[in-house]
This record gives sequence, structure tokens and C-alpha cells, in this order.
Amino acid sequence: MGLSRKEKERIVGEVIEDLKKAKTAIITDYRGLNVEQITDLRRALRSENVKYVVAKNTLVSRAARELGYEALEVYLKGPTAIAYGFDDPVAPARVLAKYAREYDSLKLKGGLLEGELIDPDHIKSLAALPTREVLLAQVAGAFASPMAGFAGAAKALLRKFVATLDAVREKKAAEAGA
Repeated sequence: MGLSRKEKERIVGEVIEDLKKAKTAIITDYRGLNVEQITDLRRALRSENVKYVVAKNTLVSRAARELGYEALEVYLKGPTAIAYGFDDPVAPARVLAKYAREYDSLKLKGGLLEGELIDPDHIKSLAALPTREVLLAQVAGAFASPMAGFAGAAKALLRKFVATLDAVREKKAAEAGA
């Protein structure tokens, strides 16, 4: 027995909400993964605040059309699971790409990044980006580097100034004593 009309509408509504809220939605083919592998993958995704759900292509297609994402339908063939990244747009790509390298049977089909269609190569490029924390540390380092240089230069100038004052003081003392 199939899903009732009401259940289908509920699922389409949920997919619409998830697609609207997600910064990234990556469609995968999970065929060939065993229960242990899928459980491991879900756990890794959940730790990154990524929602991973098995989806019925016709219902996802209906939701995509309603949002104007008809181009997404090209990836809705065969078994489909979608990873929704709500916080970090790179997190789903990073976790899925890692598991796709580990498990040949996990296939990255494509998806959306901030509403734009992305293909599997784009997902892999996205996965290669450093984490948000690493990027923030790099930016902070870039700001700190010129400041450290400025502080060093200011310290050297201050040392020269103090040395000059010392020399002038010694000269005055020598002249007063003579």
C-alpha cells in the first residue's frame, strides 16, 4: 500500500521547508551501503548538524518545482537521500565526500548551494575548503600579522628614542662634570 495523499502532502511540505532553510542540499545515491555504514554516515552528518533523509524522487521533484528548482530533477533518479546543511554550507559536502572516498557505493549526485545547482565536482571542490574555524583563524592571523609587524617596528623606534635620550643625558652629564 502506498502513501496517502495527506501523507504525501506532508512530506512535500517538509521537503519544501528543508530546501528553503538549508544553505546546502546534497543528493546522494546510497545503494550498496550496509546498515552499519549508513548508521556511521548518519552519525557523522548529525554531529555536523546535517539532516540526512531518504526521499521519494517524485515528492522531492514536486517540492523542487514548487520552489523553482526544476533543474534539481536531473539528480532525482534511483535511490535518493538528501543531506541538508542548515548552518555550515560546507559541512555536508565535507562529510559526504569523505564517506564517498571510503565507500565506493555512496554516490554524490548533485544538489543546491544557496539555491544554485551544483554538480558532483562542485561538491568535491566545496568539500576541499577549510572548515569555518580554520578560515576564521586564517583571517585573524592575517589581521594579526601586520599588527605584530607594527608593534615590532614601534618597539624598535622606542628603543632608538630611549638610546638617543640616554646618549644626550650622558653627554650633558659629561659637559657638566668637565
